[in-house]
Amino acid sequence: MKSPQASSIEVVQGPLLLEGVRIARISTVPFFIIAQLAAQVEALVAQGAAVTIVSSDGPELRGRNPIAGAHWTAIEIPRSLSPFKDLLALLRLFFFFKRTRTQIAHSSTPKAGLLTALAAYLAGVPVRVHTFTGQPWVNMRGFKRWLVRGCDRLIGLLNTVCYADSPSQREFLLAEGLLPPGKLKVIGAGSLAGVDVDRFSRARFSAESCVALRQSLGIGAHIPVLLFVGRITAEKGIRELMQAFAGVKRQGSTAHLLIVGQFDDDGGMPGSITREEITRHADAHIIGYTERPEAYMAIADILCLPSYREGFGTVVIEAASLGVPTVGSHIYGLSDAVKQGETGLLVDPRDSASLQAALLQLLADDALRARMGLAARQRAYTLFDAKRVNAAVVQDYASLLGALRETPERQP
Repeated sequence: MKSPQASSIEVVQGPLLLEGVRIARISTVPFFIIAQLAAQVEALVAQGAAVTIVSSDGPELRGRNPIAGAHWTAIEIPRSLSPFKDLLALLRLFFFFKRTRTQIAHSSTPKAGLLTALAAYLAGVPVRVHTFTGQPWVNMRGFKRWLVRGCDRLIGLLNTVCYADSPSQREFLLAEGLLPPGKLKVIGAGSLAGVDVDRFSRARFSAESCVALRQSLGIGAHIPVLLFVGRITAEKGIRELMQAFAGVKRQGSTAHLLIVGQFDDDGGMPGSITREEITRHADAHIIGYTERPEAYMAIADILCLPSYREGFGTVVIEAASLGVPTVGSHIYGLSDAVKQGETGLLVDPRDSASLQAALLQLLADDALRARMGLAARQRAYTLFDAKRVNAAVVQDYASLLGALRETPERQP
């Protein structure tokens, strides 16, 4: 069967839209840029931009340049609160922006967003952008919620414009009064950088390679596979997923569960997950970090993402591109990534019983699962092709620079 044809917006041909523009993309950790934004950075480079990636150091950077055409600068940005290290990172970012005469500073991830907003504003960077990918303070209480929420408000105040990576997240932020409507936008239908439909393509994986991967895990060719991809931490709903999986097994299901990702012990959130909480369940497998999550998506029947909070859920559209439906939480962000009842099922967060029921429903109905998978694939190709999203970002950068030339920016 041919792949659904995406109505992608290709990067405009002719004069380069960002010729010579000095752009910095800032994230707390390099993995985020490499895993989520590599194709977008390449699109910026292709339009003539001089792109520098700024992040903490990491094994992904040692001895190689993971994104062709981009430069890398390591500035340690701690994920959790560390006053001395935070101040040091702020000063280093400030001097970096001054030295390189950065024209566009675009941050992602919460801590990098706050420090970049402050440093870029003080350094006089003309265009300052932040992408919100979910709010850590949603599940906080008391003073800590007030403080972290205030940081997001400051990010919105100091930046030229902010992106929300889903329409429902934009509505939430506006309802909370964090930003005025004119300062918060969504690129296309949402997502951080779309999905590489060539990489996340069923055509890349033969039946033989899928059977071989299953065999390496001790899973038979016709055994259902449930899949989680992401940080292994409480706020991703791992405990509820394990409870639901245990219930699925008690109902006599032969399904296996694959947990793909790294254990997150430094996210600044309580509730670390131990390996034993997963491995004590029969037929649950910890895969760990992989640079090829698409290989596991290719053997999966259902993606599981029962998060407490999520900006959009890029993993949902990656799996969708391979024809895999999702069972996830009915929260902002995921309600844009999953079309309820058409490309997957959404249940209340922290509700393991409802999660179990949704999994059992899809496991028991092969035809429904196939219909949802096909609809998910079509939607991913039509709305979230990375070429479409990245071209829109290029156009928006060019518009922001053009508006700046026409009208001097009003400082906050």
